Amino acid sequence: MATIDSVTLQVADPATAEKFYADAFDLGPLLQLSPSEAPTSGFRGFTMSLVVAQPSTADALISDARTAGATIIKPAAASLWGYGGVLQAPDGTLWTIASSAKKDTGPATRQVDSVVLQLGVSDVRASREFYAERGFTASKSFGRRYAEYDTGPITFTLNKRAALAKSAGVAVDGDGSHRLVVNSSLGPFTDPDGFSWQRPTR
Repeated sequence: MATIDSVTLQVADPATAEKFYADAFDLGPLLQLSPSEAPTSGFRGFTMSLVVAQPSTADALISDARTAGATIIKPAAASLWGYGGVLQAPDGTLWTIASSAKKDTGPATRQVDSVVLQLGVSDVRASREFYAERGFTASKSFGRRYAEYDTGPITFTLNKRAALAKSAGVAVDGDGSHRLVVNSSLGPFTDPDGFSWQRPTR
């Protein structure tokens, strides 16, 4: 079975990033950091999403992240699908904190129920075929718009790049390095949109 063991964010200042993520989310081994000065600008083509049980937990994580140095891109709010907001970490990575629930059923916690890597691609169908050839099976698929993969500790999705940027509340323009490496049992390879996958190193 295809799995994603962790993702590596390539950051300009690993020490600062390590402190931020420990204070904000504390995802343990799911999130790795490595130094990089690779040129990058604008939307990097992906977002990370933390799925939680209820709105108060989303608010708690967003508050902790803001205190640790994050910038709020979209304030948390209720919507048709649930509740959530978007923030940008000091290293530039966009994070969505979301819950499918619209009401609290208990006290706020800091528990993250699932971590999702959302890739913005130019052609969802072509990317889905590319990943299928490498052993990935979509658990959900909606034509040229979306595909979802149950890949163990971290789920990943394919989304149209423009739609993902709009959902995150940022402009779609961007170029240079994604500053992301996906650590998977089925690496190494680079997908059609330049996302790098490798085998876990630890």
